[in-house]
Amino acid sequence: MRIDECDGLGKYIFMHTDISSQSPAIQTKFKRIVLKISGEALGSGQSCEPIDMGILENVCQAIKSVHSLGVQVGLVVGGGNIFRGLAGAQKSGTDRTTGDYMGMLATVINGMALMDTLEKMGVPVRVQSAIPMSKIAEPFILRRATRHMEKGRVVIFVAGTGNPYFSTDTAAALRASEIGADVIMKATKVDGIYDKDPMKHADAVKYDNITFIDALRNRLNIMDSTAFSLCMDNNIPIFVFNMNDPNNILRALTGEPIGTLVQN
Repeated sequence: MRIDECDGLGKYIFMHTDISSQSPAIQTKFKRIVLKISGEALGSGQSCEPIDMGILENVCQAIKSVHSLGVQVGLVVGGGNIFRGLAGAQKSGTDRTTGDYMGMLATVINGMALMDTLEKMGVPVRVQSAIPMSKIAEPFILRRATRHMEKGRVVIFVAGTGNPYFSTDTAAALRASEIGADVIMKATKVDGIYDKDPMKHADAVKYDNITFIDALRNRLNIMDSTAFSLCMDNNIPIFVFNMNDPNNILRALTGEPIGTLVQN
C-alpha cells in the first residue's frame, strides 16, 4: 500500500493491490471508515424473524470486500429490528430510559450476528460494547479499538453510547470522532439526500454534495441534531447511500458517483 495523491476533500487516496488475484491497483477514497447500519436493514420485513440470514450474509460479504482492500472498518449497528428505543418505549408504554437500554441490548444481538457471520467468512472481528458485558464483548477502549483496526480487524461498536437519550447515529458520530475516521458511511433506504421525500414527491432533487450549513439551512433530516453537530464540529464527512445493494459500499469507496457526501 502507498499514498498516491491527495483528493479534493483533503483525504489521501490509498492504492491497494490484490496480489492473490493479480488484479490492478484499486483506489479507495478513505483509509478508515465508520459504517452505520440500521437494525431494520438486517430484516426482510416479510417474516417475523428480526434478522434475515440472506440479507445478513450479503451485508457481511460487502464489508468483507471493503476490508480486503485494506480499508479499516468500524461498524455501528442499530437495534430497531428488535426494539427501537424511544419509539418502542412509546408503543409499549415502557419508561423512556428503560426503553433506550432495551434498544442498546438489541444492538448487541445484531453486533454478535454480524461478528459470527464475518468470522465465518474469514474476516477477523472484535466487538466492543459501551455497556460492560465481559462474557461476550470487550469494553470500548479507544486505544484498543484503533490498534485492532491497525491490525486489520473489523471493530463492531455496540450498545450505542452506553447512555439513554442518545441514538445510534450519535454513537456512530462519537466513535468516528474518537477513532479519527475519515468518513461516516450511513446506509439508508434511499440513494442519497433529496430536497424532499423522494417516496412522496416525484420532482424531488438529489444532492451529490452538500455542506453541513446548507443541510441545516434546508432542514434536511440526515441524522439527529446531536450526531450531526458532532460531525460538523469535528469535520467528519457523512456519506449517505442506498444499502439495498450491498455492493454500493465498495462503489462509494472507489469513487463511483452514488449517494450524497455532506462535508464542511
